[in-house]
Amino acid sequence: MSEIVEHFVSGKPWTGSSERLSDVYDPNRGTVQRRVRLGMPSDVDEVVEVSAAAQREWAAWNPQRRARVLMRFLTLANEQMDELAALLSSEHGKTLPDARGDIQRGLEVIEFATGAPHLLKGEYSTDAGPGVDVYSMRQPLGVVAAITPFNFPAMIPLWKIGPALACGNAVVLKPSERDPSVPVRIAEMFVEAGLPPGVLNVVHGDKEVVDALLVHPDIAAVGFVGSTPIAEHVYSTATAHGKRAQCFGGAKNHLLVLPDADMDQAADALTGAAWGSAGQRCMAISVAVPVGEQTADLLVAKLAERARNLTVGRSDSETADLGPLVGADADERVRRAIQAGVDEGAELVVDGREVGAPEGGDGGWFMGGSLFDRVTTVMSLYRDEIFGPVLSVVRAANYDEALRVANGHRYGNGVAIFTRDGDAARDFASKVETGMVGVNVPIPVPIAYHTFGGWKASGFGDLNQHGPDSFKFYTRTKTVTSRWPSGIKDGASFVIPTMS
Repeated sequence: MSEIVEHFVSGKPWTGSSERLSDVYDPNRGTVQRRVRLGMPSDVDEVVEVSAAAQREWAAWNPQRRARVLMRFLTLANEQMDELAALLSSEHGKTLPDARGDIQRGLEVIEFATGAPHLLKGEYSTDAGPGVDVYSMRQPLGVVAAITPFNFPAMIPLWKIGPALACGNAVVLKPSERDPSVPVRIAEMFVEAGLPPGVLNVVHGDKEVVDALLVHPDIAAVGFVGSTPIAEHVYSTATAHGKRAQCFGGAKNHLLVLPDADMDQAADALTGAAWGSAGQRCMAISVAVPVGEQTADLLVAKLAERARNLTVGRSDSETADLGPLVGADADERVRRAIQAGVDEGAELVVDGREVGAPEGGDGGWFMGGSLFDRVTTVMSLYRDEIFGPVLSVVRAANYDEALRVANGHRYGNGVAIFTRDGDAARDFASKVETGMVGVNVPIPVPIAYHTFGGWKASGFGDLNQHGPDSFKFYTRTKTVTSRWPSGIKDGASFVIPTMS
C-alpha cells in the first residue's frame, strides 16, 4: 500500500504540487493495493506548458518518422503483453484473457495510425486558374487532452493517443483514478520507443483536473469517454471555450432476435456480450428483444441455463468467464438496480447477487449474471444504464415493434440483430437509429480503420473515434492558392476571384 502512482511528465514520474491521494483497490479482495496522486489546476498549467514546448519539435518531425515511433511502441507492447494484462487485470477486475483483448484492440488503432504518411496527405489541383495551383495540407492542432474511463484503461487511451501523436500533436492524458497504472506504463513505453519526453504526459485527478483542462487556453481539443452526464458537461464546457470536442457517453445496447435466428448462436452471443467483463463495457448488450412469444420462451430458457453456469473468478484467472466489479460503489449500484427491477414487477429469472466469492476472493466485489424477463420500456431497469452483468429481455410481438423498442431509447450507441433473413437485416441496418450496428455480431465495435461512435445521448461532437475521422479530428486543414510570376501583367482587380 506504500506504492504511489505519480503523474508522468517530461518522460519521468512527477509529483506536482498536490498532496492529495486516492486509493486504488484490488477488486478481488476489496483492499487498497496502492494510491494515486491527484493533481490540481496549477499542475495542469505546468503540464500543458511542458506539452506545448515539446509539441513544436514533434510536429516538425515528418509523418513517417513519427510513425516509426508508433511501430517501435507496438513491438514493446506485444513483447510485454502479459505483464500489461496482469497489471490491468489487478486494478480493473477483468479476467486476463479479457485484459489482453483490451490491450489488443488499442494496439490495432496504433497499427492504423502508423499509416499517417498516407492519411495526412492533402489534395492538389493544378491550373485552377491561369498559372494558379491550389493545394491543401493537414496540420496538427497543438496540445490535445484525452480524458478516459476506468473500463478500458488500455484500449481507450490508445485510441486517443495513437492518432493524436501520429498527427503531430502533444497529448495530456487524464486517465481514470480507479486503474491508473497501465496508462502510466503506456506513456513510459512510448518514451522507450523514441517519443520525445513531454509529448505525451499523464496527469491524474478528479473534477478539478478535468475542469482545468476544459478551460485551459492552450488545449486545442478534448476527447472524452464516460457517462452521458459528464460527456455533456465536458462537451458543453470545452466547446464554450473554443475547443474541438468528441465526447462519448452511456449506452443501452439492444440485440434483436428474430424467429428464424439460430437460437443457440444468439444465446451464446448474448451470454458473452451481456455478462462478459461483468457488463462493464459501453458496448455490452443489456437488452435482448426476441420477436414472438415462442422465440422469447426458447431464448430465455437457453439464457437462463447459460447464466447459471457462468464461472465467476478472480481477475487473474485464465478460465473464469467474468471477474469482479471494479469497486464497492459499482457493486452497490448494480444491486440497487436489480432490486428496483424486482420491485417494478420484472421477472428475475436468474439472480446474480446469489453468487459467492471464489477462492481467494474474500471481500471482493463478485457478482454473477442476472437475467430479467418481461421487462417493459417504462421500468428503470430498461431506461437506465446499469453498467453491470444484468440482461433484460423485452418481448416484442413482431419485427416492427422490436425496431420501435430499439429506436425509442434515448441512447444510440450500438445495436445488433440475429437473423437468417437478409432483407430483414438490411432493413434493420438502414432504419435503426444507432451509430454502430451488428448483423449476427453481438458487439459491433468496428475494426480500427472504420470509425467508432454513437448517436443521440451516446455521443456529442461531429467526428468519431479512430478510423479516418480521428485524423480529421486531430488536424486542421490549410488550403493554399499559389501563382508564381510569369510575366503576366494583370493590373489591379477589384472583383472577387472566380474560376472563370
